[in-house]
Amino acid sequence: MKHGKKYVDSAKLIDKTKLYDSDEALATVIKTATAKFDETIELHVKLGVDSRHADQQVRGAIVLPNGTGKNVKVLVICKGDENEKAAKEAGADFVGAEEMAQKIQSENWMDFDVLITTPDCMGIVGRLGKILGPRGLMPNPKAGTVTPDVARAVTEAKAGKIEYRLDKTNIIHCPIGKASFGAQKLLENFDTLMGAIIKAKPAAAKGQYIKSCAVTSTMGPSVRINPAKFSV
Repeated sequence: MKHGKKYVDSAKLIDKTKLYDSDEALATVIKTATAKFDETIELHVKLGVDSRHADQQVRGAIVLPNGTGKNVKVLVICKGDENEKAAKEAGADFVGAEEMAQKIQSENWMDFDVLITTPDCMGIVGRLGKILGPRGLMPNPKAGTVTPDVARAVTEAKAGKIEYRLDKTNIIHCPIGKASFGAQKLLENFDTLMGAIIKAKPAAAKGQYIKSCAVTSTMGPSVRINPAKFSV
């Protein structure tokens, strides 16, 4: 693959033979974020598990202490005046029930980042599985997006709650903030997310749990972090 001049120049700042400590890696990746917009910093962690087995799944959600830097649009599908009022007061951007599901189905409307629902509305949301699933927007109790406490879920989503889960190649990909956050705030987010991933280690996992770890900016090259630094 041929890269642009900015990418090539950024790559020169990274020692590809080195496994960095997390604080140095984040300071380095900020230097590589040279785009005209505020680039997102992402964490990519390969785990020593097999996602094909149910007892080796790694999935959960965590509120990052410094948020993600993104203005998160939240849709709440719920019934009852009390739930609707609570969702709106907590800051939900869109609130409704059947009419919102219909809008998604008929108009392919997807102008939201997080969908939260109450358990009694899963029948409505379940019909949207083929639309929401491939986009990673299907609510899930483990992620806290299927809950009777919609106000809390909305507040957490707005505050920077992210979901982490394995893909088919046993890698977790998550944003941990923006380049403008600075190294210290990114490190706090990084430590929080890595702590959650380590805590979620399945009992069935054998051998080395954290196989590899890297951070990257939206447009820049990756910086590898020493996986041996993480005790499991």
